Amino acid sequence: MHCDPRFSRVREVFERQLADGAELGAAFAVHLDGELVVDLWGGVADRHTGRPWEHDTPAFAYSCTKAITATVLLQLAERGLVDVPGAVADVWPEFAARGKGAITVEHLLTHQSGLPVVEEPVPVEEFGDLAAIAARLAGQAPLWEPGSAHGYHALSYGFLVGEVIRRVTGKSVGELVSAEIAGPLGLELWVGAPDTVIARTARLKAGERPRTAATEGQTDTVPAEMAKAALDPHSLMNRALGNPGMHRLKGGANHPAILRAGWPAAGVVTTARGLAGFYRSLIAGDLLRPETLRDAVRPRVHGPDRVLFLDTSFGLGYMRPSMTFPMPSETAFGHSGLGGSLGIGDPERGLGIGYVMNKMANAVSGNLRGLRLVQAVYDSL
Repeated sequence: MHCDPRFSRVREVFERQLADGAELGAAFAVHLDGELVVDLWGGVADRHTGRPWEHDTPAFAYSCTKAITATVLLQLAERGLVDVPGAVADVWPEFAARGKGAITVEHLLTHQSGLPVVEEPVPVEEFGDLAAIAARLAGQAPLWEPGSAHGYHALSYGFLVGEVIRRVTGKSVGELVSAEIAGPLGLELWVGAPDTVIARTARLKAGERPRTAATEGQTDTVPAEMAKAALDPHSLMNRALGNPGMHRLKGGANHPAILRAGWPAAGVVTTARGLAGFYRSLIAGDLLRPETLRDAVRPRVHGPDRVLFLDTSFGLGYMRPSMTFPMPSETAFGHSGLGGSLGIGDPERGLGIGYVMNKMANAVSGNLRGLRLVQAVYDSL
């Protein structure tokens, strides 16, 4: 492990959370101005076997994937292959069905398309067929007027944006991440993991039954509507989070079929070092032009979320500071993942941060453990 003395406070927080049982196994990494200044890991990767968390243990990081998928699309936009303000139907004609002809690629990236739910139950046999799931969404009508509101497209975001990417390249998000991001930069990051990686991936442990679906530490401020929705299996929130249903497979997100599938909204398997390295490269201009990134992180929507009820804020696929992405800095951006994983970039402070763990919090996004580590980083600057 490595921790620059300037960030000793970060190591103290990390080690305390392992020692007091707040964590089962976890890893945390920080790049400052391109230099790896924190690289910590510890605990148990698999509580059933006692397998320790090693330096190269990856974890499934749920919606941290969304920022990676957005980056792939924006790379294509820079090459003139995708028009972000343009209609989705320009590259995916079938998508225009049922009054969706005016939905833009920007609407998809900002959760404004009105398609937060795959309405028809997706059979397990289709979990690896991303184009088939996208075709289901193409046949639906939006639940609200596109562009008039935003609501977190927890899983559908990836099938929608991923299909736009496939239509213009013939390749999946995972293939492009491997060929143009992770491979060239040497990042331990896969959107759709190979079996050799799956074999050493940390095994997630579900959290205890939540009082609500709220972010840890926010249960006292959760709107009554969200508390009610969390308990209603037919609520828009639970429908958005639950189809395709990982829970239908033994072990849920631990199942090889999920780790292998590469869902572009919730499919990344990564180390903390790999996730931090992605943001290091993003803010350094290695993945997108600086002007592209500046525009992409500009908030497009902010306020009450139709699906989560809490305030959310999004640029073009990247989370911005809000109740569901509480950051110490207004210049931070990135994405959190269900249960607690975090990927953060802060161009003003030169930070790339990654946090992964296997003890799930009862949270749609963020957890106190990750946020404590992030706060310790900013306190050390």
